[in-house]
Amino acid sequence: MKPWLQLMLLACVCLFLQTEAEFFTSIGQMTDLIYAEKDLVQSLKEYIRAEESKLSQIKSWAEKMDVLTSKSTSDPEGYLAHPVNAYKLVKRLNTDWLQLENLVLQDTTNGFIANLTIQRQFFPTEEDETGAAKALMRLQDTYRLDPETLSRGNLPGTKYRSSLTVGDCFGMGRTAYNDGDYYHTVLWMEQALKQHDEGEDTTVSKVEILDYLSYAVFQFGDLHRATELTRRLISLDSTHERAGSNLHYFEKLLEKEREEKSLNKTTAPTEPVAQGGVYERPLDYLPERDIYEALCRGEGVKMTPRRQKRLFCRYHDGNRNPHLLIAPFKEEDEWDSPHIVRYYDVMSDEEIEKIKQLAKPRLARATVRDPKTGVLTVASYRVSKSSWLEEDDDPVVAKVNSRMQQITGLTVKTAELLQVANYGMGGQYEPHFDFSRKDEPDAFKRLGTGNRVATFLNYMSDVEAGGATVFPDFGAAIWPKKGTAVFWYNLFRSGEGDYRTRHAACPVLVGCKWVSNKWFHERGNEFLRPCGRTEVD
Repeated sequence: MKPWLQLMLLACVCLFLQTEAEFFTSIGQMTDLIYAEKDLVQSLKEYIRAEESKLSQIKSWAEKMDVLTSKSTSDPEGYLAHPVNAYKLVKRLNTDWLQLENLVLQDTTNGFIANLTIQRQFFPTEEDETGAAKALMRLQDTYRLDPETLSRGNLPGTKYRSSLTVGDCFGMGRTAYNDGDYYHTVLWMEQALKQHDEGEDTTVSKVEILDYLSYAVFQFGDLHRATELTRRLISLDSTHERAGSNLHYFEKLLEKEREEKSLNKTTAPTEPVAQGGVYERPLDYLPERDIYEALCRGEGVKMTPRRQKRLFCRYHDGNRNPHLLIAPFKEEDEWDSPHIVRYYDVMSDEEIEKIKQLAKPRLARATVRDPKTGVLTVASYRVSKSSWLEEDDDPVVAKVNSRMQQITGLTVKTAELLQVANYGMGGQYEPHFDFSRKDEPDAFKRLGTGNRVATFLNYMSDVEAGGATVFPDFGAAIWPKKGTAVFWYNLFRSGEGDYRTRHAACPVLVGCKWVSNKWFHERGNEFLRPCGRTEVD
Protein backbone atom coordinates (compact mmCIF):
# COMPACT_ATOMS: atom_id res chain seq x y z
CA MET A 1 0.00 0.00 0.00
CA LYS A 2 1.25 3.49 -0.79
CA PRO A 3 2.70 5.42 2.21
CA TRP A 4 0.31 8.36 1.72
CA LEU A 5 -2.65 5.99 1.72
CA GLN A 6 -1.47 4.38 4.96
CA LEU A 7 -1.15 7.80 6.60
CA MET A 8 -4.63 8.77 5.40
CA LEU A 9 -6.10 5.55 6.74
CA LEU A 10 -4.35 6.08 10.08
CA ALA A 11 -5.82 9.58 10.32
CA CYS A 12 -9.24 8.19 9.46
CA VAL A 13 -8.89 5.51 12.16
CA CYS A 14 -7.92 8.13 14.75
CA LEU A 15 -10.95 10.23 13.83
CA PHE A 16 -13.34 7.31 14.20
CA LEU A 17 -11.78 6.18 17.47
CA GLN A 18 -12.75 9.52 19.00
CA THR A 19 -16.42 8.83 18.33
CA GLU A 20 -18.86 6.08 19.16
CA ALA A 21 -21.09 3.97 16.98
CA GLU A 22 -24.78 4.73 16.36
CA PHE A 23 -24.07 7.01 13.42
CA PHE A 24 -27.79 7.36 12.70
CA THR A 25 -28.24 9.40 15.90
CA SER A 26 -26.12 12.32 14.65
CA ILE A 27 -26.14 13.84 11.17
CA GLY A 28 -22.99 15.76 12.13
CA GLN A 29 -21.05 12.55 12.67
CA MET A 30 -22.59 10.85 9.65
CA THR A 31 -20.74 13.38 7.49
CA ASP A 32 -17.54 11.47 8.36
CA LEU A 33 -19.02 8.48 6.54
CA ILE A 34 -19.34 10.56 3.37
CA TYR A 35 -15.58 11.16 3.33
CA ALA A 36 -14.84 7.54 4.25
CA GLU A 37 -16.94 6.36 1.29
CA LYS A 38 -15.21 8.88 -0.99
CA ASP A 39 -11.84 7.45 0.07
CA LEU A 40 -13.07 3.92 -0.70
CA VAL A 41 -14.19 5.02 -4.17
CA GLN A 42 -10.73 6.47 -4.86
CA SER A 43 -9.13 3.25 -3.64
CA LEU A 44 -11.48 1.23 -5.85
CA LYS A 45 -10.57 3.38 -8.88
CA GLU A 46 -6.88 2.72 -8.23
CA TYR A 47 -7.61 -1.00 -8.15
CA ILE A 48 -9.55 -0.76 -11.44
CA ARG A 49 -6.71 1.15 -13.10
CA ALA A 50 -4.21 -1.49 -11.93
CA GLU A 51 -6.46 -4.28 -13.26
CA GLU A 52 -6.93 -2.48 -16.58
CA SER A 53 -3.16 -2.00 -16.91
CA LYS A 54 -2.60 -5.67 -16.17
CA LEU A 55 -5.26 -6.79 -18.66
CA SER A 56 -3.82 -4.43 -21.28
CA GLN A 57 -0.39 -6.05 -20.95
CA ILE A 58 -1.91 -9.54 -21.16
CA LYS A 59 -3.98 -8.56 -24.19
CA SER A 60 -0.91 -7.09 -25.95
CA TRP A 61 1.01 -10.32 -25.29
CA ALA A 62 -1.85 -12.45 -26.57
CA GLU A 63 -2.15 -10.45 -29.79
CA LYS A 64 1.62 -10.67 -30.40
CA MET A 65 1.61 -14.44 -29.77
CA ASP A 66 -1.41 -14.90 -32.03
CA VAL A 67 0.44 -13.33 -34.98
CA LEU A 68 3.64 -15.26 -34.25
CA THR A 69 1.98 -18.69 -33.83
CA SER A 70 -0.09 -18.19 -36.99
CA LYS A 71 3.20 -17.78 -38.89
CA SER A 72 5.06 -20.61 -37.12
CA THR A 73 2.30 -23.21 -37.44
CA SER A 74 1.95 -22.64 -41.18
CA ASP A 75 5.46 -24.09 -41.76
CA PRO A 76 6.98 -25.39 -38.50
CA GLU A 77 10.17 -26.83 -39.99
CA GLY A 78 10.82 -23.87 -42.22
CA TYR A 79 10.22 -21.51 -39.29
CA LEU A 80 12.62 -23.38 -37.00
CA ALA A 81 15.24 -23.61 -39.76
CA HIS A 82 16.19 -20.09 -38.75
CA PRO A 83 18.36 -20.46 -35.61
CA VAL A 84 17.10 -17.22 -34.09
CA ASN A 85 13.51 -18.46 -34.25
CA ALA A 86 14.54 -21.74 -32.62
CA TYR A 87 16.31 -19.85 -29.81
CA LYS A 88 13.38 -17.49 -29.24
CA LEU A 89 10.89 -20.41 -29.06
CA VAL A 90 12.94 -22.05 -26.32
CA LYS A 91 13.35 -18.74 -24.50
CA ARG A 92 9.68 -17.91 -24.73
CA LEU A 93 8.54 -21.22 -23.31
CA ASN A 94 11.17 -21.25 -20.60
CA THR A 95 11.17 -17.56 -19.57
CA ASP A 96 8.60 -15.36 -21.26
CA TRP A 97 5.54 -17.55 -20.56
CA LEU A 98 6.67 -17.81 -16.93
CA GLN A 99 6.73 -14.01 -16.73
CA LEU A 100 3.24 -13.91 -18.19
CA GLU A 101 2.09 -16.45 -15.62
CA ASN A 102 3.47 -14.22 -12.85
CA LEU A 103 1.66 -11.23 -14.38
CA VAL A 104 -1.64 -13.11 -14.48
CA LEU A 105 -1.18 -14.29 -10.89
CA GLN A 106 -0.21 -10.81 -9.70
CA ASP A 107 -2.71 -9.68 -7.05
CA THR A 108 -3.70 -6.03 -7.54
CA THR A 109 -6.42 -6.13 -4.87
CA ASN A 110 -4.07 -5.72 -1.89
CA GLY A 111 -4.37 -1.92 -1.55
CA PHE A 112 -8.14 -1.83 -1.96
CA ILE A 113 -8.81 -4.81 0.32
CA ALA A 114 -6.48 -3.41 3.01
CA ASN A 115 -8.29 -0.06 2.87
CA LEU A 116 -11.72 -1.70 2.97
CA THR A 117 -10.73 -4.00 5.85
CA ILE A 118 -9.47 -1.13 7.99
CA GLN A 119 -12.43 1.13 7.32
CA ARG A 120 -15.00 -1.65 7.73
CA GLN A 121 -14.23 -1.66 11.46
CA PHE A 122 -15.83 1.77 11.65
CA PHE A 123 -18.72 1.26 9.25
CA PRO A 124 -22.31 1.56 10.48
CA THR A 125 -23.53 -1.61 12.16
CA GLU A 126 -26.71 -3.64 11.91
CA GLU A 127 -27.98 -1.49 14.77
CA ASP A 128 -27.36 1.63 12.68
CA GLU A 129 -29.25 0.23 9.70
CA THR A 130 -32.17 -0.75 11.93
CA GLY A 131 -32.11 2.66 13.61
CA ALA A 132 -32.05 4.43 10.25
CA ALA A 133 -35.01 2.37 9.00
CA LYS A 134 -37.00 3.14 12.16
CA ALA A 135 -36.13 6.82 11.73
CA LEU A 136 -37.74 6.83 8.28
CA MET A 137 -40.81 5.14 9.73
CA ARG A 138 -40.93 7.74 12.52
CA LEU A 139 -40.88 10.53 9.93
CA GLN A 140 -43.53 8.67 7.95
CA ASP A 141 -45.85 8.59 10.99
CA THR A 142 -45.15 12.05 12.41
CA TYR A 143 -45.53 13.93 9.15
CA ARG A 144 -48.13 11.60 7.63
CA LEU A 145 -46.03 10.64 4.63
CA ASP A 146 -47.12 7.63 2.61
CA PRO A 147 -44.46 5.10 1.52
CA GLU A 148 -44.75 6.33 -2.09
CA THR A 149 -43.72 9.86 -1.06
CA LEU A 150 -40.72 8.62 0.91
CA SER A 151 -39.75 6.09 -1.74
CA ARG A 152 -39.74 8.74 -4.47
CA GLY A 153 -37.89 11.19 -2.21
CA ASN A 154 -40.51 13.93 -2.59
CA LEU A 155 -39.67 15.81 0.60
CA PRO A 156 -39.88 19.59 1.16
CA GLY A 157 -36.69 21.63 1.26
CA THR A 158 -34.39 18.97 -0.19
CA LYS A 159 -31.47 19.94 -2.44
CA TYR A 160 -30.76 16.39 -3.56
CA ARG A 161 -33.30 13.89 -4.88
CA SER A 162 -33.00 10.29 -3.81
CA SER A 163 -35.32 7.32 -4.15
CA LEU A 164 -35.76 3.90 -2.59
CA THR A 165 -35.47 0.75 -4.68
CA VAL A 166 -37.56 -2.41 -4.33
CA GLY A 167 -34.71 -3.82 -2.26
CA ASP A 168 -34.69 -0.75 -0.01
CA CYS A 169 -38.45 -0.93 0.56
CA PHE A 170 -38.19 -4.66 1.21
CA GLY A 171 -35.43 -3.98 3.75
CA MET A 172 -37.63 -1.42 5.52
CA GLY A 173 -40.48 -3.91 5.71
CA ARG A 174 -38.22 -6.69 6.95
CA THR A 175 -36.81 -4.44 9.70
CA ALA A 176 -40.35 -3.67 10.85
CA TYR A 177 -41.28 -7.37 10.70
CA ASN A 178 -38.29 -8.39 12.80
CA ASP A 179 -39.35 -5.78 15.36
CA GLY A 180 -42.89 -7.19 15.50
CA ASP A 181 -44.17 -4.01 13.82
CA TYR A 182 -46.70 -5.42 11.35
CA TYR A 183 -48.23 -2.00 10.63
CA HIS A 184 -45.07 -0.76 8.90
CA THR A 185 -44.34 -4.23 7.51
CA VAL A 186 -47.55 -4.04 5.48
CA LEU A 187 -46.92 -0.48 4.30
CA TRP A 188 -43.39 -1.13 3.07
CA MET A 189 -43.96 -4.60 1.63
CA GLU A 190 -46.90 -3.18 -0.32
CA GLN A 191 -44.65 -0.43 -1.67
CA ALA A 192 -41.99 -2.99 -2.60
CA LEU A 193 -44.63 -5.09 -4.40
CA LYS A 194 -46.01 -2.02 -6.19
CA GLN A 195 -42.58 -1.04 -7.53
CA HIS A 196 -41.88 -4.67 -8.45
CA ASP A 197 -45.18 -4.87 -10.38
CA GLU A 198 -44.18 -1.68 -12.22
CA GLY A 199 -41.20 -3.56 -13.63
CA GLU A 200 -38.36 -2.16 -11.55
CA ASP A 201 -35.21 -4.27 -11.89
CA THR A 202 -34.37 -6.00 -8.60
CA THR A 203 -32.87 -9.13 -7.09
CA VAL A 204 -35.75 -9.40 -4.59
CA SER A 205 -38.44 -11.80 -5.77
CA LYS A 206 -42.19 -11.27 -5.50
CA VAL A 207 -42.34 -14.54 -3.58
CA GLU A 208 -40.16 -13.08 -0.82
CA ILE A 209 -42.29 -9.92 -0.62
CA LEU A 210 -45.59 -11.81 -0.59
CA ASP A 211 -44.29 -14.16 2.10
CA TYR A 212 -43.79 -11.28 4.55
CA LEU A 213 -46.82 -9.31 3.41
CA SER A 214 -49.36 -12.14 3.66
CA TYR A 215 -48.33 -13.02 7.22
CA ALA A 216 -48.29 -9.36 8.35
CA VAL A 217 -51.78 -8.87 6.92
CA PHE A 218 -52.92 -11.99 8.78
CA GLN A 219 -51.65 -10.42 12.04
CA PHE A 220 -54.23 -7.66 11.52
CA GLY A 221 -57.00 -10.26 11.31
CA ASP A 222 -57.61 -9.69 7.60
CA LEU A 223 -58.09 -13.35 6.66
CA HIS A 224 -59.55 -12.73 3.22
CA ARG A 225 -56.65 -10.58 2.08
CA ALA A 226 -54.07 -12.86 3.72
CA THR A 227 -55.57 -15.80 1.82
CA GLU A 228 -55.61 -13.88 -1.47
CA LEU A 229 -51.95 -12.87 -1.09
CA THR A 230 -50.91 -16.41 -0.15
CA ARG A 231 -52.65 -17.83 -3.20
CA ARG A 232 -50.80 -15.33 -5.36
CA LEU A 233 -47.53 -16.46 -3.75
CA ILE A 234 -48.28 -20.13 -4.45
CA SER A 235 -49.16 -19.32 -8.06
CA LEU A 236 -45.58 -18.04 -8.40
CA ASP A 237 -43.96 -20.85 -6.40
CA SER A 238 -46.11 -23.95 -5.94
CA THR A 239 -43.34 -25.66 -3.91
CA HIS A 240 -43.28 -23.02 -1.16
CA GLU A 241 -43.95 -25.19 1.91
CA ARG A 242 -44.71 -22.45 4.44
CA ALA A 243 -47.12 -20.74 2.06
CA GLY A 244 -48.93 -24.03 1.43
CA SER A 245 -49.23 -24.64 5.16
CA ASN A 246 -50.40 -21.07 5.79
CA LEU A 247 -53.00 -21.27 3.03
CA HIS A 248 -54.43 -24.47 4.50
CA TYR A 249 -54.61 -22.80 7.92
CA PHE A 250 -56.20 -19.59 6.58
CA GLU A 251 -58.82 -21.52 4.63
CA LYS A 252 -59.76 -23.50 7.76
CA LEU A 253 -60.20 -20.24 9.69
CA LEU A 254 -62.33 -18.80 6.89
CA GLU A 255 -64.50 -21.91 6.85
CA LYS A 256 -64.92 -21.66 10.62
CA GLU A 257 -65.84 -18.01 10.27
CA ARG A 258 -68.48 -18.81 7.65
CA GLU A 259 -69.96 -21.55 9.84
CA GLU A 260 -70.17 -19.20 12.82
CA LYS A 261 -71.89 -16.57 10.69
CA SER A 262 -74.41 -19.09 9.39
CA LEU A 263 -75.21 -20.15 12.94
CA ASN A 264 -75.47 -16.51 14.06
CA LYS A 265 -72.78 -17.06 16.66
CA THR A 266 -71.25 -13.69 15.93
CA THR A 267 -73.03 -10.46 16.75
CA ALA A 268 -71.45 -8.62 13.85
CA PRO A 269 -69.80 -9.71 10.60
CA THR A 270 -66.02 -9.88 10.64
CA GLU A 271 -64.66 -7.25 8.29
CA PRO A 272 -61.09 -6.39 7.35
CA VAL A 273 -59.73 -3.74 9.68
CA ALA A 274 -58.12 -1.80 6.84
CA GLN A 275 -59.56 1.59 5.91
CA GLY A 276 -58.79 2.67 2.36
CA GLY A 277 -56.27 -0.13 2.08
CA VAL A 278 -54.34 1.09 5.15
CA TYR A 279 -54.56 -0.57 8.56
CA GLU A 280 -55.05 1.48 11.69
CA ARG A 281 -51.84 2.49 13.40
CA PRO A 282 -51.55 0.77 16.79
CA LEU A 283 -51.60 2.84 19.97
CA ASP A 284 -48.33 3.20 21.86
CA TYR A 285 -46.97 4.33 25.23
CA LEU A 286 -47.29 8.09 24.65
CA PRO A 287 -50.74 9.41 25.66
CA GLU A 288 -50.36 12.74 23.84
CA ARG A 289 -48.98 11.17 20.66
CA ASP A 290 -51.63 12.65 18.35
CA ILE A 291 -51.34 16.16 19.82
CA TYR A 292 -47.54 16.05 19.77
CA GLU A 293 -47.32 14.90 16.14
CA ALA A 294 -49.98 17.37 15.00
CA LEU A 295 -47.97 20.23 16.51
CA CYS A 296 -44.86 18.93 14.73
CA ARG A 297 -46.77 19.28 11.46
CA GLY A 298 -47.83 22.81 12.41
CA GLU A 299 -51.39 21.70 13.10
CA GLY A 300 -53.40 22.42 16.25
CA VAL A 301 -51.28 25.39 17.34
CA LYS A 302 -53.48 27.34 19.77
CA MET A 303 -52.32 30.79 18.73
CA THR A 304 -55.61 32.67 18.87
CA PRO A 305 -56.02 36.32 17.80
CA ARG A 306 -56.63 37.21 21.44
CA ARG A 307 -53.40 35.59 22.53
CA GLN A 308 -51.54 37.11 19.60
CA LYS A 309 -52.48 40.58 20.85
CA ARG A 310 -50.68 39.88 24.13
CA LEU A 311 -47.37 39.10 22.42
CA PHE A 312 -44.86 41.86 21.81
CA CYS A 313 -41.34 42.56 20.57
CA ARG A 314 -38.93 44.74 22.50
CA TYR A 315 -35.28 45.47 23.18
CA HIS A 316 -34.02 43.62 26.24
CA ASP A 317 -31.22 45.07 28.36
CA GLY A 318 -31.23 42.45 31.12
CA ASN A 319 -32.81 44.79 33.66
CA ARG A 320 -30.32 47.52 32.79
CA ASN A 321 -27.32 45.21 32.78
CA PRO A 322 -24.27 47.40 32.00
CA HIS A 323 -23.16 44.99 29.26
CA LEU A 324 -26.49 45.31 27.46
CA LEU A 325 -27.29 48.99 27.78
CA ILE A 326 -25.49 49.95 24.58
CA ALA A 327 -26.29 46.76 22.67
CA PRO A 328 -29.56 45.26 23.98
CA PHE A 329 -30.95 42.03 22.51
CA LYS A 330 -34.09 41.80 20.43
CA GLU A 331 -36.68 39.95 22.47
CA GLU A 332 -39.89 38.48 21.04
CA ASP A 333 -42.73 36.86 22.96
CA GLU A 334 -43.42 33.36 21.64
CA TRP A 335 -46.11 32.54 24.22
CA ASP A 336 -47.88 34.40 26.99
CA SER A 337 -48.52 31.79 29.69
CA PRO A 338 -46.21 30.17 30.47
CA HIS A 339 -44.05 33.00 29.24
CA ILE A 340 -41.66 31.86 26.49
CA VAL A 341 -39.43 34.39 24.77
CA ARG A 342 -37.07 34.27 21.80
CA TYR A 343 -33.86 36.31 21.61
CA TYR A 344 -32.26 37.21 18.29
CA ASP A 345 -28.57 37.31 17.31
CA VAL A 346 -27.51 35.50 20.47
CA MET A 347 -24.69 33.63 18.76
CA SER A 348 -22.68 34.60 15.69
CA ASP A 349 -21.94 32.17 12.85
CA GLU A 350 -18.28 32.09 13.93
CA GLU A 351 -19.21 31.21 17.53
CA ILE A 352 -21.60 28.52 16.33
CA GLU A 353 -18.98 26.90 14.12
CA LYS A 354 -16.40 26.99 16.91
CA ILE A 355 -18.76 25.33 19.38
CA LYS A 356 -19.71 22.67 16.82
CA GLN A 357 -16.02 22.08 16.17
CA LEU A 358 -15.37 21.63 19.91
CA ALA A 359 -18.39 19.38 20.42
CA LYS A 360 -18.20 17.10 17.39
CA PRO A 361 -15.29 14.83 18.55
CA ARG A 362 -17.01 14.34 21.93
CA LEU A 363 -20.52 13.60 20.72
CA ALA A 364 -22.03 10.55 22.40
CA ARG A 365 -25.54 9.09 22.32
CA ALA A 366 -27.81 11.31 24.41
CA THR A 367 -29.19 9.62 27.51
CA VAL A 368 -32.22 9.94 29.77
CA ARG A 369 -32.59 9.19 33.45
CA ASP A 370 -34.52 6.00 34.22
CA PRO A 371 -37.21 7.14 36.69
CA LYS A 372 -37.10 3.79 38.52
CA THR A 373 -33.35 3.32 38.88
CA GLY A 374 -32.06 6.87 38.45
CA VAL A 375 -29.44 5.49 36.03
CA LEU A 376 -28.70 7.30 32.76
CA THR A 377 -29.55 5.16 29.74
CA VAL A 378 -30.27 5.50 26.01
CA ALA A 379 -33.87 5.48 24.85
CA SER A 380 -35.67 5.24 21.52
CA TYR A 381 -37.64 8.39 22.31
CA ARG A 382 -34.44 10.48 22.40
CA VAL A 383 -32.46 10.20 19.16
CA SER A 384 -29.50 12.56 19.16
CA LYS A 385 -25.90 12.84 20.28
CA SER A 386 -24.65 15.37 22.77
CA SER A 387 -21.50 16.60 24.44
CA TRP A 388 -20.76 18.92 27.35
CA LEU A 389 -18.42 21.89 27.07
CA GLU A 390 -16.59 23.61 29.92
CA GLU A 391 -15.47 27.22 29.97
CA ASP A 392 -11.84 26.09 30.00
CA ASP A 393 -12.32 24.34 26.66
CA ASP A 394 -12.26 27.60 24.73
CA PRO A 395 -12.86 31.31 25.39
CA VAL A 396 -15.95 31.21 23.15
CA VAL A 397 -17.70 28.87 25.63
CA ALA A 398 -17.08 31.29 28.50
CA LYS A 399 -18.27 34.14 26.29
CA VAL A 400 -21.55 32.41 25.40
CA ASN A 401 -22.14 31.42 29.05
CA SER A 402 -21.61 35.01 30.16
CA ARG A 403 -24.03 36.24 27.51
CA MET A 404 -26.75 33.86 28.71
CA GLN A 405 -26.22 35.09 32.27
CA GLN A 406 -26.54 38.72 31.15
CA ILE A 407 -29.73 38.02 29.20
CA THR A 408 -31.50 35.97 31.87
CA GLY A 409 -30.25 37.71 34.99
CA LEU A 410 -29.54 34.25 36.46
CA THR A 411 -26.14 33.00 37.56
CA VAL A 412 -24.22 30.43 35.53
CA LYS A 413 -22.07 29.51 38.54
CA THR A 414 -24.57 26.84 39.59
CA ALA A 415 -25.84 26.07 36.08
CA GLU A 416 -24.99 22.87 34.25
CA LEU A 417 -22.27 22.80 31.60
CA LEU A 418 -23.15 23.94 28.10
CA GLN A 419 -24.76 20.95 26.41
CA VAL A 420 -24.42 20.71 22.62
CA ALA A 421 -26.71 18.34 20.73
CA ASN A 422 -26.86 17.20 17.13
CA TYR A 423 -29.92 15.33 15.92
CA GLY A 424 -29.61 12.36 13.57
CA MET A 425 -31.99 10.74 11.09
CA GLY A 426 -35.49 11.56 12.29
CA GLY A 427 -33.76 12.98 15.39
CA GLN A 428 -36.18 13.78 18.18
CA TYR A 429 -36.80 13.99 21.90
CA GLU A 430 -40.37 13.04 22.72
CA PRO A 431 -42.41 14.99 25.34
CA HIS A 432 -40.48 15.34 28.59
CA PHE A 433 -39.87 17.67 31.51
CA ASP A 434 -36.56 19.42 32.07
CA PHE A 435 -37.13 19.64 35.84
CA SER A 436 -37.28 16.73 38.28
CA ARG A 437 -40.70 15.78 39.61
CA LYS A 438 -41.63 14.75 43.13
CA ASP A 439 -41.35 11.07 42.21
CA GLU A 440 -37.66 11.55 41.35
CA PRO A 441 -36.32 13.83 44.14
CA ASP A 442 -32.72 12.65 43.75
CA ALA A 443 -32.36 13.43 40.04
CA PHE A 444 -29.92 16.30 40.64
CA LYS A 445 -28.81 15.42 44.15
CA ARG A 446 -25.18 14.88 43.12
CA LEU A 447 -25.03 18.45 41.76
CA GLY A 448 -26.16 19.95 45.06
CA THR A 449 -27.72 22.91 43.24
CA GLY A 450 -31.42 22.12 43.48
CA ASN A 451 -33.84 21.71 40.63
CA ARG A 452 -33.64 23.12 37.08
CA VAL A 453 -35.28 26.50 37.38
CA ALA A 454 -35.00 27.55 33.73
CA THR A 455 -34.00 26.43 30.23
CA PHE A 456 -32.06 28.53 27.72
CA LEU A 457 -32.05 26.85 24.29
CA ASN A 458 -29.81 28.10 21.46
CA TYR A 459 -30.67 27.17 17.89
CA MET A 460 -27.36 26.72 16.05
CA SER A 461 -28.78 25.81 12.64
CA ASP A 462 -31.76 26.34 10.45
CA VAL A 463 -33.81 23.23 9.67
CA GLU A 464 -35.37 22.86 6.24
CA ALA A 465 -38.34 20.81 7.49
CA GLY A 466 -39.42 19.54 10.90
CA GLY A 467 -37.42 19.90 14.10
CA ALA A 468 -39.79 22.25 15.96
CA THR A 469 -39.86 22.59 19.75
CA VAL A 470 -43.46 21.91 20.78
CA PHE A 471 -45.44 22.14 24.01
CA PRO A 472 -48.38 19.70 23.82
CA ASP A 473 -50.02 20.91 27.06
CA PHE A 474 -50.90 24.34 25.68
CA GLY A 475 -50.41 23.84 21.94
CA ALA A 476 -47.32 25.87 21.09
CA ALA A 477 -44.80 25.19 18.33
CA ILE A 478 -41.51 27.07 18.06
CA TRP A 479 -39.43 26.67 14.91
CA PRO A 480 -35.61 26.71 14.83
CA LYS A 481 -33.91 29.87 13.55
CA LYS A 482 -30.14 29.90 13.46
CA GLY A 483 -28.58 32.33 15.93
CA THR A 484 -31.73 32.72 18.02
CA ALA A 485 -32.50 31.31 21.46
CA VAL A 486 -35.67 30.59 23.42
CA PHE A 487 -36.00 30.83 27.20
CA TRP A 488 -38.60 29.70 29.72
CA TYR A 489 -38.89 28.95 33.43
CA ASN A 490 -39.49 25.33 34.41
CA LEU A 491 -40.42 26.19 38.02
CA PHE A 492 -42.80 28.68 39.53
CA ARG A 493 -41.26 31.19 41.93
CA SER A 494 -42.40 28.94 44.77
CA GLY A 495 -40.11 26.17 43.50
CA GLU A 496 -43.04 24.04 42.36
CA GLY A 497 -42.71 22.52 38.90
CA ASP A 498 -44.67 24.08 36.06
CA TYR A 499 -46.08 20.95 34.43
CA ARG A 500 -47.24 22.97 31.44
CA THR A 501 -43.60 23.13 30.27
CA ARG A 502 -43.57 19.49 29.17
CA HIS A 503 -42.07 19.84 25.71
CA ALA A 504 -40.55 17.89 22.82
CA ALA A 505 -38.07 18.22 19.99
CA CYS A 506 -39.90 17.10 16.84
CA PRO A 507 -38.21 14.70 14.42
CA VAL A 508 -36.00 16.41 11.85
CA LEU A 509 -37.57 15.70 8.47
CA VAL A 510 -34.99 17.45 6.27
CA GLY A 511 -31.82 19.13 7.48
CA CYS A 512 -29.22 18.94 10.21
CA LYS A 513 -30.30 20.31 13.59
CA TRP A 514 -27.71 21.64 16.06
CA VAL A 515 -28.70 23.13 19.42
CA SER A 516 -26.98 24.04 22.66
CA ASN A 517 -28.64 24.62 25.97
CA LYS A 518 -27.97 25.82 29.49
CA TRP A 519 -29.98 24.60 32.46
CA PHE A 520 -30.03 27.08 35.31
CA HIS A 521 -30.53 25.69 38.84
CA GLU A 522 -32.19 27.03 41.97
CA ARG A 523 -29.10 27.53 44.13
CA GLY A 524 -27.50 30.93 43.67
CA ASN A 525 -30.68 32.37 42.17
CA GLU A 526 -32.68 32.76 45.40
CA PHE A 527 -32.30 36.55 45.33
CA LEU A 528 -32.06 36.91 41.57
CA ARG A 529 -35.49 35.32 41.23
CA PRO A 530 -37.10 35.52 44.67
CA CYS A 531 -40.19 33.58 45.76
CA GLY A 532 -43.64 34.83 44.89
CA ARG A 533 -46.63 35.27 47.15
CA THR A 534 -48.47 32.18 45.91
CA GLU A 535 -47.55 28.69 44.75
CA VAL A 536 -48.09 29.54 41.09
CA ASP A 537 -46.54 32.99 40.87
